[in-house]
Amino acid sequence: MPLTRITSVTGKAVPVLGADMDTDRIIPARFLKCVTFDELAGTMFYDERFNADGSSKGHPIDQACHAGAAIILGGENFGCGSSREHAPQAIKRSGIRAVVAESFAEIFFGNSTGIGLPCVCASRADLAAAATLTQAEPDTLWTVDLERMQLRCDRASYPLSMPAEPREALMQGRWDAVVELMNAPEAVERLAASLPRPHLS
Repeated sequence: MPLTRITSVTGKAVPVLGADMDTDRIIPARFLKCVTFDELAGTMFYDERFNADGSSKGHPIDQACHAGAAIILGGENFGCGSSREHAPQAIKRSGIRAVVAESFAEIFFGNSTGIGLPCVCASRADLAAAATLTQAEPDTLWTVDLERMQLRCDRASYPLSMPAEPREALMQGRWDAVVELMNAPEAVERLAASLPRPHLS
């Protein structure tokens, strides 16, 4: 199978600021009953966005000026709480292709990069500046550049950080464990042959 290398993401951004955005808020528990992750499209932050009667709360994601955003600008400890893999799946399948935040919960970070959703860190001051610029000019196109480790647009540039191993996996197209296995059948067979066999009497 072909590798999908992710070296940059370009698109509009949407600020979803605030510390401790937990996975229960990213994807409410009632949506975890889905049969496939495809059913999660549009469910991210659902209870943050809609009242019980389905009317909009005016969340930034639903504001017309941020329609089609590909990048979330988040806060500290993004993705904390229960370790549900549905949270990054809901974000990615709702059209978001990168998250920039001050910091990430470890399990959420691993679940995200494992499905090709880059999670990169910026300082609180830089995130606030990027959010202010985005709110003033929502059509601004931002680029999350994993090669140069920058968040930039035509008017500003901010440094990013990310652990080396997941960054390299994204850039080399090695983030998908299933593709890795399918592309190395000989190695899989060698490992299988080396494993002890159960003794059947």
